[in-house]
Amino acid sequence: MQGSKWIFGALAVLPSIALAQSSVTLYGLIDNGVEYINHVGAASTGVVRMPKFTGTVPSRWGMRGTEDLGRGIKYMFVLESGFAPESGTSAQGGRLFGRQAYVGLSSDRWGQLTFGRQFTMQFWATLDSDILTSNVYGGNVVDSYRANPRADNAIGYRGKFGNITIAGTYSLGRDVVSAPAGANCAGENPADKQACRGWSAMIAYDTNTWGVSTAYESLRGGADATGGLTSSGLKDNRLIFGAYSLMNNVKVGIGGTIRDNDGSTTPHSQLYYVGAAYDLTPALNLAAQIYWLRYSHSPNKAWLEAVRVTYSFSKRTSAYVTAGFIDNRGDLALSVSSGDNTNTSPTPGGNQFGTMVGLKHVF
Repeated sequence: MQGSKWIFGALAVLPSIALAQSSVTLYGLIDNGVEYINHVGAASTGVVRMPKFTGTVPSRWGMRGTEDLGRGIKYMFVLESGFAPESGTSAQGGRLFGRQAYVGLSSDRWGQLTFGRQFTMQFWATLDSDILTSNVYGGNVVDSYRANPRADNAIGYRGKFGNITIAGTYSLGRDVVSAPAGANCAGENPADKQACRGWSAMIAYDTNTWGVSTAYESLRGGADATGGLTSSGLKDNRLIFGAYSLMNNVKVGIGGTIRDNDGSTTPHSQLYYVGAAYDLTPALNLAAQIYWLRYSHSPNKAWLEAVRVTYSFSKRTSAYVTAGFIDNRGDLALSVSSGDNTNTSPTPGGNQFGTMVGLKHVF
């Protein structure tokens, strides 16, 4: 009888197992081209090259999967790898899955809870309002942390309730491998529980035609951190805000970041931007944006103007021409290109022009 009860119990479970559905999707994109940059270094030379990190967007490939656990709950995972198409090397400090690597649970009612390397709220708060975002001549030029708004060892939550989205992350140690300036730290540290920790929070309101968002992000330093954050008592804080509007074939975005960085000799700075994208035809899009960066009580300032024309051959393949001009003031020597700013900066206070022609394919 005991054996029969076990058999009938096992059979009773089989229908629920059969109903569970799982899926895994392989996806990615590759984006590369050739760019020209003038006024490089003291000799003011010109450079023709293939950029390393981004064209209109960074190249990546990944896998995402879900399993339906019933009662509106799903298991989920994402593994996403960034790479440099001009050389085939891994991005994000050489990590295999440096863009994202997390597992989690999602609920139709309560949102999703995730664990692992994932985007912080700076990414989500600027996703719609920053029109050119990770374009080679875009926001990453004036704030290098925008190229890597991610945290290791992070607990994340994101829930959408009607038109309102509430989200946040908390990292127990935010960067095990070096990444762009402003993000580097050694990860979890048992000897100093505050070292390299970071948190972010966001609230957003979206409709079919417009949306607004605001976020706050705080990064703690550590003994081996770069960017001046050499102790856990030092923090790099950002207040981020943005808004966008959709009108027929036009999208307009505006936003900014107010920053207080203990690791800098000019800790207080403000970054503002405004941009627009217009579908001239269903296949042809024109986008333009202006960024303004200034440091309080300092002559250091920079204006960045950028424009991009994109022609879509299909839903997956497109070609583009983009150009940017940066005007540095004071001691700033920001390169116009975020494709790879190594050895491509102008002289302090100088200006620089760049242009790029490229192809993007989504798969």
